[in-house]
Amino acid sequence: MTDSKTPLIPPGDDITAVLVLDDGTVFWGHGFGREGETVGEVCFNTSMTGYQEILTDPSYAGQIITFTFPHIGNVGTNPEDIETRVSAARGLVIRDDVTEPANFRADSHLNDWADGRGLIGISGIDTRKLTRMIRESGAPNGVIAYNKAGQFNVPALLKQAQDWPGLEGMDLAKEVSRTDTETWNSTRWNIKDGFGEVKKASAHVVAVDYGAKNNILRCLAETGARVTIVPATASFDDIMAHNPDGIFLSNGPGDPAATGEYALPVIEKLIETGLPIFGICLGHQLLALAFGGKTYKMHQGHRGANHPVQDLRTGKVEITSMNHGFSVDGDSLPGDVKISHVSLFDKTVCGIEHTEKPIFSVQQHPEASPGPQDSFYLFDQFMGMIEKRKSAA
Repeated sequence: MTDSKTPLIPPGDDITAVLVLDDGTVFWGHGFGREGETVGEVCFNTSMTGYQEILTDPSYAGQIITFTFPHIGNVGTNPEDIETRVSAARGLVIRDDVTEPANFRADSHLNDWADGRGLIGISGIDTRKLTRMIRESGAPNGVIAYNKAGQFNVPALLKQAQDWPGLEGMDLAKEVSRTDTETWNSTRWNIKDGFGEVKKASAHVVAVDYGAKNNILRCLAETGARVTIVPATASFDDIMAHNPDGIFLSNGPGDPAATGEYALPVIEKLIETGLPIFGICLGHQLLALAFGGKTYKMHQGHRGANHPVQDLRTGKVEITSMNHGFSVDGDSLPGDVKISHVSLFDKTVCGIEHTEKPIFSVQQHPEASPGPQDSFYLFDQFMGMIEKRKSAA
C-alpha cells in the first residue's frame, strides 16, 4: 500500500488499518486479528519460520513485530507452538494478506488466533521499506489501528506514538512473569510423540521467570532437570528454600537496568552461593549487571533465526536464534568475567563466563523455537556443571 509523512485519509475503500510511526510516516493496509489500536516499539524479525513462537515470546512485550518474510500465516496456528500463556507482542506487520492455512498441524487461521489473543495486525504494506527505515534510523515507536469501517484519526495516532515512552528505562518482566511458583516436567516436542516428560530427574533447577519461553524450560527438562519456576520478584530466601542444585535466569523483555532494580540484589547473593548459574537473553544481561558490568540500548537490535555467533573458546561458529534490543558492554566487565561468545554481525557480546565460579550466560536462544539447534550444548554444559558440583560435595 502507500505511505507518507503527511497524515492522509485512506487511499482506497478497501483500507482497514494504518501504521503510524513517531516520525510521521504513515503506512496504509488491511487489518486482521483484533480490531482496535496498539502502541509499541516497531522492530523487525528475519525468521522464515516460527511466527507463532515469535508472537508468543514474552521477550517481545512492548513491541510490534515486522516480519521480513512475506508469507506469514500460511501454515496456520496450533496449540503446541505457543511459548507463553500471557500476552507477548503488541502487534504484527506483514506484507502479504494472510492466506488459508496449508499444514497438517494447523487447527486455526492466523486471523482467528490473533483475534483470540488480542493481537492487532496489518498486512499489505512494503515491509522492505519499513525494515530499511528501522536499520537506518533505529527502532521507532508506532501505532497500529485496525478499523473495519476504515475511519482513522491519524494526527491522534501520531501523538499516541510520540507520547509512548519507549523501552529504555521500562521494566516489563513483572508484566509477563508468573506470579506463583510452579513445577515443570515437560520435555521437547517430536513429530511422533509430541511433548515428553521427565521420568527420573538427576538434578533440581530453580528457574527465575523474567518472561521464560516454554521451550527453554523443556530443554532444561530434556537434560534431566526437575524444574521449579519462581516469579521474577522472588527473593533470595524464596529461591534457596527450594534447595536447588542450579539456578537458571530466563529471557524476558524491557530494559535490563530497570528490571535489575529488584533482580540484581537477589542475583548478587546467588552468585555468592557457589551454585551453577545459567542465564539466557535478559538473564544474561542481568548477570552481567550483577557482576558490575553495564548494558546499553542497541540501534536496531538482533531478531532472527540466522545470526552467526562465534564461541571464542573453541573458534566454532554457531547459527543462532536472536531476540534482543539491549546488549552487554564488554569493556565494562570485571577481570574475572570473560567474553565467551560474540556476534559475527557486529562483534557484540553474546556470552560471558566467570573464570572461577560455575556461572555463564548467553545472549542467543539455544532452545531455538524457532531457529537452529546449534547451541543446545549449552544446556548440557549447565547440567555438567551441576553434576560436577554434586559429585564433589
